[in-house]
Order: sequence, then C-alpha cells, then structure tokens
Amino acid sequence: MLPEVTALHRIGSLVRLPPDQDVPITPRVRRILDTAPMRRLASISQLGMVALVYPGATHSRLEHSLGVYHNAIHFLARFASDDAFLAIITDETAEAFLLASLIHDVGHWPFCHPIEDMRLPGLAKHEERIGGWLADPELARCIQDDWSCDPALIKTLLLDDQQEPGLKFLASCLSGPIDVDKLDYLQRDSLHAGVPYGRNFDAGRLVNSLCVHPTQSTLAVGEKGRTAAEMMVFARYVMFSEVYWHHTVRSATAMLQRAVFTLCDTMQLPQTLAMNDSVWIEQLRRAARDATSDTARTTCSIDGNVSETADGITEIVEGLFGDHRRLYKRASEFNVLDGAEVHRKLARRPYWWLVACSEQLAERISRRTGVALRATDILIDAPPVKLEVDINMDVVSRDGTVRSLEDVSPVASALARRQFDDQVKRVRVFVRGTVREAIRSQLPSMQDWTDEILLAASEVEDRIV
Repeated sequence: MLPEVTALHRIGSLVRLPPDQDVPITPRVRRILDTAPMRRLASISQLGMVALVYPGATHSRLEHSLGVYHNAIHFLARFASDDAFLAIITDETAEAFLLASLIHDVGHWPFCHPIEDMRLPGLAKHEERIGGWLADPELARCIQDDWSCDPALIKTLLLDDQQEPGLKFLASCLSGPIDVDKLDYLQRDSLHAGVPYGRNFDAGRLVNSLCVHPTQSTLAVGEKGRTAAEMMVFARYVMFSEVYWHHTVRSATAMLQRAVFTLCDTMQLPQTLAMNDSVWIEQLRRAARDATSDTARTTCSIDGNVSETADGITEIVEGLFGDHRRLYKRASEFNVLDGAEVHRKLARRPYWWLVACSEQLAERISRRTGVALRATDILIDAPPVKLEVDINMDVVSRDGTVRSLEDVSPVASALARRQFDDQVKRVRVFVRGTVREAIRSQLPSMQDWTDEILLAASEVEDRIV
C-alpha cells in the first residue's frame, strides 16, 4: 500500500483545507508541493471572474489541487481490498494516479478556461502544457528521486485515450462523469462562493459505492450509490446555473474575452502563460493603456463619429481590474426554451464570429436607436464550441446488471448532455452600462432584440461568403 494511503489513518504531517479537511502530506509529496511549478498555483485563482460576484470565491488552484489529491487517496483506499482493482493496478500506476491528481492543474494560467474557450490560434490547451511542466528540472528531479513512476505515465493518464485496463480505469477516475476533480471543485467552489448547491450530495456514500465496471475497466457506481450520484449530477447542474454561468459572472467573462481577443498580440499572450494572476493582470492593463491610435477603428454612430476600439477595450479592462468595478449590463438572453432561434444561431460559434456579430449588432442598434455606440459597447456571450463532459455513468446492481444512470434516474435523464448545455449556458447580450437605458427605451421587447440579432448574424454570414 502506498505511504500516502497509509497516512490517512496515522498521525503525521497534515495540511488543513476548508472546511474541515485533513490532507496527509508525506515527505515526497511535500517536496512536490515546494517546487516552483506547484507554488505558482497558490497565486492563480480557481474561479477567476466568479469572485466579482461571490467575493469569497478567491481560493487558489493549489487548494483545489490538494483537494483533488486527497480524493485520489480516498479512491485508492476504497479499492485497496477490491480484487478487480488489484488485478489491473500496480504500485507504479497507482503512484502515477496520485501524482496526476496532485499536478493535474499545473498547466493552468490565469483565467485559463474562458481564454481557452475562445480557441485562439497558436494557444495550446492547458492539458497539453503539462508535458512541459513535467520536464521542469525541479519537478522532474522530485519525481525521479522519490517516485517509481515515469513522468510519461503521468502525462498518459491525463491526456491519452487509454486502452490498457489499469490505465483506462485510473484515467476515468481522473476525468469522467464522477471523478476526483469534480468531487472536489463542486464542494469547494460552493463553500467559498457561500452557496449550498455544490454540497448537497453525499460524497462519502458515493465514494464508498464506487466499483470497477465489470466489462469496460472504467469507474462505475454500485446500486447503493445511485441516489448520491443523482444528487451530484444535479449539484453540478445548479452550480453551473447559479455560479459558473450566473449572468454577472458571464458579463465579466465576456469583457475579459473581448479584451484578450483584441490585445493578445500586443501582450504576447503565449509568453504570459507562466505568470500568476497579479502579474498577468498588470500585463493586460499595460497592453490596454499602450494601445495606440492605429488600433482598428470602427464607426458605429449615425452621425459618422469614429470610436476607437482601443478606448473601449481600455474601459473594459479597467472596469474589470481597475479601482472601480464597472461591468456591462444584461440587455437580453436566450435559451432553448425562450429564444430558441437566437440560441441555435449563436451557440457554439467560433469566438471571432461572435465578435464580428457583436460589432455588426452595435452598428445596427446605433442606426435604429440613434445612440452612438462603439464597436466594443455590445458584447455577445454564447455557449462555447466545447460541450460539457457527459454526465452519464453506469450503475452496477447487486445481481451484476449494468445500466446507465440516465436509464435508472429521471434526474440524469432530464439533464442529458446537450440539454444540460442548452438550458444552463444561455446566449446573452451585454451592453455598456451607461448606454443600456437609452437602448432599452428604443428596444423594449425580446422580439426587438431577436430581430436585430438575427439580422446582424445574417449580415456577418453574408460578408464571410
């Protein structure tokens, strides 16, 4: 048995995490935590823009990583006497699993997820950056000196499509409908945000009922854990609805994305990915301040006045990170029930297309209302190209029958993958706060916005063709 699993039941070195979590720290884990790549995670926020709405949500990627590592220890302890598990898992692969859980976020950079959603050319996903961090001399030396697994095995668990049964099982514990990552972030994010939604499921019952899938060598849940699994699925749905995709959080996200889209070359974005939050934010603010008058200009006012994109971006950046919070205001929103046509038209579009559509929309609304608008005064936020991971999971009954959670649970069935995304992730239009009331007086109804958005989208498509 690995020393980290044994340490669960011994008095020794601990790290205390909120709310009352004792994470056992062995000497070799301590040496990993003290490396520069891991220390950097202490200065990167787990939730980024969410803290602008939920002020307590300022916990770090390091805290989350420790929570995921703690869950991984409990997973190994749960399966320590499971014959199906022992038949496919070696000490080497178990060590790789523990290390993968601890360093899985080492490739993250500030505000990583909303920037990744934009799919900017030349910007690798954070998972793909893990290999480079594993090659960091300090981290590589710790692994070589203290652990029996190869860094390539860790990377394989985190990135590759597994076929070997043991690796396939452990990879499903790291990333799947129920995994060590989601078990931590749902509860931890909920705790720090000050909301109950992500903690309303029985995590202990769920972990104790996990099992090895009898035919697929992946993680499954026993029948006793079905209700806990249902509640976790629902907790995830509500956390997306009330926290991650809260309309004000998404306003801040839309502002951040628009600023990064405009300034990515100026701030040399790929070279900022090893920075922590405070340094990265200052780099963005400096890039906005230094934006010159030759930045692309777009005329959006009926009287022909030219508005500088650079000026609008500077206001956006300072509204997010300056002395005063000035977020864009929601003007309209659409999901598959209310506004299906707009949702279908804009959801999962490339980010550059959304920018073009928002600029076209600003021009149309300026002409219709007489309100002078800059190209950056209207922002469109829409579900990104990437869908959320499937929420389904197989349930193994007492007689060995295997059925999907969706088949045995009306909750899971109602929250099937595409419906989850389409219901929670709405298309929203945000406008600069100082012009919202003037626009609203001229465009009072949802149908007004629907008409203008669809016409703007069609005009963009005509230009592309």
